[in-house]
Amino acid sequence: MALLAGAFGAVGAAIAAFPLINSLNPAKDTLAMASVEVDISDIPAGAAKTVMWRGKPVFIRHRTPEQIESAEDVNLQNLIDKQTDEERVKKPEWLVVVGVCTHLGCVPQGQKESDNHGEFGGWFCSCHGSQYDTSGRIRKGPAPKNLAVPPYQFLSDTKIKIG
Repeated sequence: MALLAGAFGAVGAAIAAFPLINSLNPAKDTLAMASVEVDISDIPAGAAKTVMWRGKPVFIRHRTPEQIESAEDVNLQNLIDKQTDEERVKKPEWLVVVGVCTHLGCVPQGQKESDNHGEFGGWFCSCHGSQYDTSGRIRKGPAPKNLAVPPYQFLSDTKIKIG
């Protein structure tokens, strides 16, 4: 009889504890934001697309041969945060960066063709004047770091997964 009572008690405790333990798991909307798949087939060379990932804008730019050459021909000694273009991209024609200025967290301009791209053809943060090049590297202004490169992978020639 004591064994039966103990078994019922254990089952009851497990049933009571499950909602508490399950509440510690991330919410479904949070899990959905952990990664995002993006169709890049509709981005022509020279254009860009913005997607949201983990509550932040991610800039995806289909770079032209001129933008790639501009990014690759930079003297590292002239950079504030020294990184080669090759360290920042998986395929030269595609740049994927978190679109948050590393100075105070503003969202830089430069995704639209009509935006101010700064002196280096990338992005310009009008809040405090930070300027990024076509590789998302800080070139001028108060920002201390390059635009962050999120974890991403190419699932195919037309689709990437961020996160």
